[in-house]
Amino acid sequence: QVQLVESGGGSVQAGGSLRLSCAASGYTYSDYCMGWFRQAPGKEREGVAAIDSDGSTSYADSVKGRFTISQDKAKNTLYLQMNSLKPEDSAMYYCANDPHEAIGTMIEPLGSYEYTYWGQGTQVTVSS
Repeated sequence: QVQLVESGGGSVQAGGSLRLSCAASGYTYSDYCMGWFRQAPGKEREGVAAIDSDGSTSYADSVKGRFTISQDKAKNTLYLQMNSLKPEDSAMYYCANDPHEAIGTMIEPLGSYEYTYWGQGTQVTVSS
């Protein structure tokens, strides 16, 4: 069974930085897409960034130039470096895994419906 465990959330002032991590386990396939999503109270879950096993990436317009998604395959860990944080970035952040997919072949790499496995989330709060 695939397990995804997020960490690294916390409280930070606007303009600050955080790095989220997602430790993945329980899968043996080598082709996949992994993504970061967020959901604020009263809002729909939205895709933030995605990366596939070949290293292709996709970002939401709202985070381009501020967030960077990366992965360490040896550690089976996904990262999200978040810089220049804004209060509107406050949300629960989730990582997700989509087996046997690549960004170039997905209809919507940042669409939550594309993803099969989900972590429990880590809270990010940005104060002004």
